[in-house]
Amino acid sequence: MTEQELLQHITRRTLFKKVGYGLGNVALASLMADPALGFFVDQQKKKPTPKPGPLSPKAPHFKGKAKSVIYLFMAGAPSQLDLFEPKPILNKFDGDVCPEEYIKGERFAFIRGGKPKLLGSPHAYKQYGQSGHQISALLPHLGTIADDISIIHSMKTEQFNHAPAQLFMNTGFQIPGRPSFGSWLTYGLGTENTDLPGFVVLLSGISNPDGGKSCYGSGFLPSVYQGVEFRSQGEPVLFVDNPDGVSSEVRRDSLDAIRDLNTMRSKEVLDPEIETRIAQYELAYRMQTSVPDLMDISKESEATKEMYGIEPGKKSFANNCLLARRLVERGVRCVQLYHRGWDHHGDSEANDIKHGLPEMCRQIDKAAVALITDLKQRGLLDETIVVWGGEFGRTPINEQRNGVNFPGRDHHPKAYTMWVAGGGIKPGVSYGKTDDIGYNVVENPVTVHDLNATLLHQLGIEHTKLTYHYQGRDFRLTDVFGEPIKDLIS
Repeated sequence: MTEQELLQHITRRTLFKKVGYGLGNVALASLMADPALGFFVDQQKKKPTPKPGPLSPKAPHFKGKAKSVIYLFMAGAPSQLDLFEPKPILNKFDGDVCPEEYIKGERFAFIRGGKPKLLGSPHAYKQYGQSGHQISALLPHLGTIADDISIIHSMKTEQFNHAPAQLFMNTGFQIPGRPSFGSWLTYGLGTENTDLPGFVVLLSGISNPDGGKSCYGSGFLPSVYQGVEFRSQGEPVLFVDNPDGVSSEVRRDSLDAIRDLNTMRSKEVLDPEIETRIAQYELAYRMQTSVPDLMDISKESEATKEMYGIEPGKKSFANNCLLARRLVERGVRCVQLYHRGWDHHGDSEANDIKHGLPEMCRQIDKAAVALITDLKQRGLLDETIVVWGGEFGRTPINEQRNGVNFPGRDHHPKAYTMWVAGGGIKPGVSYGKTDDIGYNVVENPVTVHDLNATLLHQLGIEHTKLTYHYQGRDFRLTDVFGEPIKDLIS
């Protein structure tokens, strides 16, 4: 298409919609062909050339240490006080009324009444490695790699209910509609495997995250950047396989015809979602071959299977950890594992910190450590960041919902713990500190935006420059906040 034909083809309204109303923008678009219009003009040959696809690899702002992220999200919020925060003072005053200085004017999610009681941990701790990390006896495998991980003891968030807190952790905002971390990452860097999505989601545990699919949605970014759910049980990706009676040849011919129609429509309306649709149809076709090979974990060695503790054919965290390694090994940019079931309020024996919490730890401890070990053995840990944690912490106060006697903890946004490893993160660091009962952060507070800024930095992204223009303003994952945690960056 010549420039004259192209300009005749664009309506005034569409042109202004794409390039804005400033005369400078219009002039620049006519001279250079704005990327928003879907093409570039070669200034030497004076004719349009196609632009790269939306998931093509993109250069970072600077050379980063990491290439990919595996995010182990413990939906429901694990108790930091029973896993990473030994508090002798809290144990000493277990059962005493919480001092009023902590709870005056406080708003809890479920605790009711004016005299809640302190709750020490029933679980023992042990010091591990040269780092000296204090880790609960509930996580014996994690202790063996203590010097490979850095523990952030001073996380804090703004939300104290599950759905908004999960959305806030994943998107930087508590209301649905914003792009998730993985979506921002693939938008900023693309992916290195053309036969798999750039952002893959794996689910396990008692149910899906409270925040739903918005936790890994693309928000206002083009939908090509949203997380694609892979299943470790049954059909790996829904609606990718050919229907009965449809051969690969027929599917290919159908896709070619649909692509041509979509291309024609895209030239008329210049809607980026049409390009997304074309790209997704083509990706789905390629995934018919790539996904079965990826999901076939039977090809792994017996030693690897044993290390992870996989359960072939089942929906399990262990299976998903092994799949996460296989995905980043193939160049997938972001893999997020959600494992739900950490909401230990103590309203029953199965849901308290004495019986329910140990069971959750048994489900994830071995596999999470195997993932770190496997990545390290294969030379992948240096370029892969692994993050572990939930949406907030748990109170040092016994909830005692409905007067039951099972020990449980309410939601606590003011202090919680996460750990990170690989991708240029300093190993063995213990960062931040809480007070004697674990109620407030007293040293080096870390916000959700700080954590996200740090992860992006390790991937070569300046978080203030990763923006998307929407509804008249530039948005970013970290909103208008966040600073990389320099003490965690090697």
